[in-house]
Amino acid sequence: MQSMPSGSNKKWIMVYQDHLTKFCILRVLTSKRAAEVAFHLLDIFLLVDAPIILQSDNGSEFTSQVITELKEVWPKLTLVHGKPRHPQSQGSVERANGDIKDMLVAWLSDNDSQD
Repeated sequence: MQSMPSGSNKKWIMVYQDHLTKFCILRVLTSKRAAEVAFHLLDIFLLVDAPIILQSDNGSEFTSQVITELKEVWPKLTLVHGKPRHPQSQGSVERANGDIKDMLVAWLSDNDSQD
């Protein structure tokens, strides 16, 4: 998750990255509530297929009953948690987050915008 303070109600960017290809999908969120995260994950799964392993950073949005219910739709889904407060366990996602943040800052600057 990336925090992006703005004048609108869109305050978070969820980064979904395929481990093999490093392909990223971004989704703008109004909150980090499990229901909203699960909705966007389900949408991504329908777009590119459901993964067998879903790795998270132990954020509360991934520990909810809603995420557990996703496993009922895709029974082979395994949820793997990284080490708490240990960004190195998230490797390429952390690098992608930095790249994404840099791109957004550049876009905001190029478009003379803060939102």
